[in-house]
Parts: sequence; structure tokens; C-alpha cells
Amino acid sequence: MNILIVEDEELTARKLQRLVLEVEPTAVILAILTSIEDTIAWLQGHSAPDLILLDIELADGQSFEIFNHVTVQSPVIFTTAYDEFALKAFKVNSIDYLLKPIKAEELTRALNKLSYLKETFLKEPSEIQRSIKKLLSNMTPTPAPVYRERFLIKQGQKMFSLTTKEIAYFYTRNKMSFAKSFDGRDYLVDYTLDEIFGELNPRHFFRLNRQIIASANAIEKVHLYFNSKLKIQLTPAFDEEAIVGREKASDFKTWLGE
Repeated sequence: MNILIVEDEELTARKLQRLVLEVEPTAVILAILTSIEDTIAWLQGHSAPDLILLDIELADGQSFEIFNHVTVQSPVIFTTAYDEFALKAFKVNSIDYLLKPIKAEELTRALNKLSYLKETFLKEPSEIQRSIKKLLSNMTPTPAPVYRERFLIKQGQKMFSLTTKEIAYFYTRNKMSFAKSFDGRDYLVDYTLDEIFGELNPRHFFRLNRQIIASANAIEKVHLYFNSKLKIQLTPAFDEEAIVGREKASDFKTWLGE
């Protein structure tokens, strides 16, 4: 099976490639493309692959735009971070999807579905294009979320902006919230941790527990702890133990590996 991968995040693309070869050892990855423009050019200059694994959100826009510029004669499996409710249209139109982070059993299910539908796809490639156009007409694109990039910090009679890139972690103490910068300074923040976490990019920050929200760049080491918990060593150092509970440990490891 010849497969084209379209994914603009290098680490995610490599993981997907490894996963494909794990569940389908005979697969051949023809190319890994990162943009709408490159994908259109590739499809115009090459024979149709047996399958396209296509991320919805690319750096230069939503990948649906590809179908407005080139006739896609290959089955498409979308990879996406959208929630399942927003993707009902995909099932209705017999176009499968993989919800990130992608799991081996979900990829296997999608490939099995492709095998079942393969004869139809090969006989009527135009059906793919019609299904996608129907999908686009029925689906209202979900706007990309906007995350907070800075916090206004007040110190005495002065105020200044602290960017999220400067923040190692947020923590709470005595019912007050603080931001710890990478240079080791502590700043009072006029929000609860719940409010803060709701405005942060979840790719960059993780809620370790009720007391700490940490940046990925602040995770120095991860230690196995009793009862399947994790003990996190932060930089700059936190003066209490930073523990990830058993119920969050798997999600944390997945997040840290993305």
C-alpha cells in the first residue's frame, strides 16, 4: 500500500509514519508533506496513492482547501484534534478520521475500513471527490482557538507584560496564584489556576495537579512514584513535591512526548 502523509508537525509526522509501518509493515510512505501548496503540487505531479493521511489544520490553512484545487482520486483518512461531535459528518460521508493522539488500534480500524471500501474507491474515484464536497457543504469549520500569549503583572505602582514563553509554571499558595518565570522570579497573577489553564495552549502547558500548571520546557526530569504516580522535577525548582496522579499519568506522558 502506497501512502502519502500530510502533517506539518515534524514529530507528529514521524510518529505517524512509525505507527503506519507498525500496523501495516508492507506499506510504503511515498512522501511526508507539510502544507496545502506542497500537497496540491505533489498530487498534480504524481500518480494517486492508495491512501492519503491528511491533517486538517496545516500551517497555511485547513487542508479542505486542497480539494478545491485538485481532483483527489485517493481515499482520505483525516487526522485531527477536533472532538468527535464535530466530526459526525465524516462518518455520514464514509470518510474516516483519526483523533489525535493517534492509537494503533484506531489506525488498524481505519485501514480495515479502507480495505472493505477499496473496490468501490478504485472503480469510482469521483465518488471520493463528491463525498468530500458534500462534507464541506454540510460542515461549518470550527475556528482555531486563540490562546493567551501574555499576562499583565502588577508590582506596586508598576505594571508590565509577562509572556507565556517566559513562564515556567503557575502555582497556587494560600489561595493566591503565582507565575514562576524561567529566571526564577515569582509574580502574583490575578486569576485562579482554573481560569489560567483555560486560556493556555494545552500543547505547551499541562495541569500537573490542583496546585501546578507547568510548561513543557520546565519539565527537567520525570520520576516513577508509588501507586503509579509520577514525580516531576521542575526548573526552576519548586519548593514542594510536584506530583502527577495516577489518573493523569498516562495523559501527561502522551503530552510530554508530542
